[in-house]
Amino acid sequence: MVETHHHRPTLKQQNKPFKSKHASKGSLKDAAKGRIARQSPKASPGSNVVAQSRLNRRNNAKQAQMTKRNTLVSATRVFSGVDGAPRIVAVIPLTEDVSTKNTVRALAESLDVAADDCPEDGIWRMRADRFKTSLQFRTVRYRSFYTALDACKLADYVVFVLSSSVEVDTWGDTLLRTLQAQGLPDVISVVSADTSIDPKSRPGIFKSLLSFIQYFVPTQSRIFDLHASSDRLNALRSLSESKPADVRWKEGRSTILGESTEWDSGTLKITGVVRGSPLSANRLVHLPNFGDFQISKIFSAPLPRASRSGNAPSMDVEPVVLAEPVPSSADSLVSSNDPEDFTNEQTWPTAEEMDGGVDDIQADIPDAAVGTTPKTVRRIPKGMSEYQAAWIIDEDDGEDDGEDDGEEVGEEVGEEAGVKNHSMDGLVTEVQQEDEDEEMQDMPMDEAQTDIGVGVRFEDLDMEEEEAQLNKWRNRQREEDDDLSFPDEVDTPKEIPARTRFQRFRGMRSFRTSPWDPYENLPRDYARIFQFEDFKRTERGVRRRAEQELVVVEPGVRITIHLKDVPQEAAASPAFLFSILQHEHKTSVLNFTVQRNTEYAGSVRSKDPLVLCVGARRLAVNPIYSQHTRGGGKGPNNVHKFERYLRHGVTSVATTYGPVIYGKQPCILLRESSDAEAPHLVAMGTFMNPDTTRIIAKRIILTGHPFKVHKKTATIRYMFFNPDDVHYFKPIQLHTKHGRTGHIRESLGTHGYFKAYFDGPINQMDTICMSLYKRVFPKWSSVWTQHESKQLTDGHQVSQSDAMEE
Repeated sequence: MVETHHHRPTLKQQNKPFKSKHASKGSLKDAAKGRIARQSPKASPGSNVVAQSRLNRRNNAKQAQMTKRNTLVSATRVFSGVDGAPRIVAVIPLTEDVSTKNTVRALAESLDVAADDCPEDGIWRMRADRFKTSLQFRTVRYRSFYTALDACKLADYVVFVLSSSVEVDTWGDTLLRTLQAQGLPDVISVVSADTSIDPKSRPGIFKSLLSFIQYFVPTQSRIFDLHASSDRLNALRSLSESKPADVRWKEGRSTILGESTEWDSGTLKITGVVRGSPLSANRLVHLPNFGDFQISKIFSAPLPRASRSGNAPSMDVEPVVLAEPVPSSADSLVSSNDPEDFTNEQTWPTAEEMDGGVDDIQADIPDAAVGTTPKTVRRIPKGMSEYQAAWIIDEDDGEDDGEDDGEEVGEEVGEEAGVKNHSMDGLVTEVQQEDEDEEMQDMPMDEAQTDIGVGVRFEDLDMEEEEAQLNKWRNRQREEDDDLSFPDEVDTPKEIPARTRFQRFRGMRSFRTSPWDPYENLPRDYARIFQFEDFKRTERGVRRRAEQELVVVEPGVRITIHLKDVPQEAAASPAFLFSILQHEHKTSVLNFTVQRNTEYAGSVRSKDPLVLCVGARRLAVNPIYSQHTRGGGKGPNNVHKFERYLRHGVTSVATTYGPVIYGKQPCILLRESSDAEAPHLVAMGTFMNPDTTRIIAKRIILTGHPFKVHKKTATIRYMFFNPDDVHYFKPIQLHTKHGRTGHIRESLGTHGYFKAYFDGPINQMDTICMSLYKRVFPKWSSVWTQHESKQLTDGHQVSQSDAMEE
């Protein structure tokens, strides 16, 4: 029998099934496979389902339309009528050849309104009867950087005034980038009427200006030419009829643009219209450049109305008290815990003891026994009290052959005691004192000896050498490049034992998972701050109570607000008033996610003095930077690596002390330059959280050289220089740059050599590393004022201890 072979039917052609737009009843029945469509519960038994669904769609569209219309009406209701709240318009010049007064005058001419009394830098109000509203212009002088920032925070619209002949310089570019990071309301761009435009080159000029402004404000579709009457009217129509855009960080906060200010015996009286959310007299208010203040009373301040008989205004209405703070519910100005409240828990000496005023204390001490007092008391060194100098014994009578040596030893002891007393005189904690000692160890040996006055005579350099050394010290580019090439690597000093130099550092088996107690060895500043058990829940409760506040002033009401204990300088210029929510005056540890400005090429190091602009506040801060954990999480142990420099292209976390912030408010880091009117935009970001348990760990890496290698065992040198340091750091794990891990086995000799065992063969060209960690903390912040002298220049004029701190 002959066997036949059959191929598998894999090559049979299968045509694509025919698809039709209108399927037949049979095909639909086969596709349903017995399933029955569920009838709508809203449809009546005999109604047509298709007609019902069409009716529902029409009804939903109509309801959405009505909702949008009601929202628009309610949003613009506060501006309705000439007696309503005015629309605040900030006029910002971007070049030097334009005038804000002429810009407002050109806009007013479209309604035949004279604007001769409009100031170049101030407030001017105009009634727009044609559009049934009123406008309040806040003009800003050119190069008034911080005034422009505050004006744009309050404004409903921002008018950028461009020039047709002069390009925007560095100041204008920095201002636009800062305003973009801060958050802008609706923007209208105009070309000033001060400059003439050639009709032939007009299209090219406007196209170039539109392309420039769209880089910062992408929503811009056109630029209005104030030379043309139609453009002037259209620009004014855009300011008068549209709905102002909402800025997210201002939700739940009230703002007032002061039309007039008056100072009387510490009380500042500001007249303006309440904008934003209802204003409560129990909450604090913030004045830029001056701080937070309490409200004493809120009076009504209606505009005088014209009399019916003539055009003369009628008599002013008597002010009425609208709201007063309730003593039991009003917020206090306490922003931090007073260290004097913890005197029973601390063992710090009092100021009288530090100043040597202990006569009344020593009066109760009995006389010492005969023969137990020192023979001779040496001369009191500078900075020491009599009590401390009493125990410095003159050694001249002890040994005849060591007269000169004894004198030098005595001077050395006196100087060291003076340094210790100086640290106690400032009430510096043990942690802070160790930081200063570590900074001294980072200094070169000759500088360190000169600073403590040990055996080195001071030599004054000539001006050329001093200038050369100063420029070399100011140049951080080399230090930043070294830190980028060899991150966290330090050299072990030979003169000082490593166990003393790095006594505050610890080893960690795993940086990500090893436990670290967040409440150990805290600085004294942590006793002054406030910590929230559940910050999100606190914020929700504060916003809910703010909505349920009874004694408030609604938006759109013109009032005169009285503030207590305000300095007289606050009445010299137009006031910007911002209300703050409950607990936003309390100081805590603030964390911000920041990114470097791509246009700023300077070096930004941790603890460099900067100006932090967040919300309505401006703070003088010295932030420290750390790595941003992927996804923004804390990790198992909430430990994050300290970054010495803020680098480009990397999102970092900036940490500082400051008032509590609610919401995702934008933040801006500025650095003052030699020209105080044009600061540099360093970085921008967003507020993250007020986490006081976030551990920022500074890492240093001690490196050694494999002297002899035998498979997995190697003899290491140059990591330590004495056997005691080897025994001290023996429990800490080692690692190499090629990925090997190991441990110290034993010490060899007297010069710091040791034998180590690794998990794999060691390369002779490899580098042996040991990672050590310590926790670092930021510096205390303060309210930044525009008139104070700050050494925040391009030369980075910071203190010497900060410059040499790692």
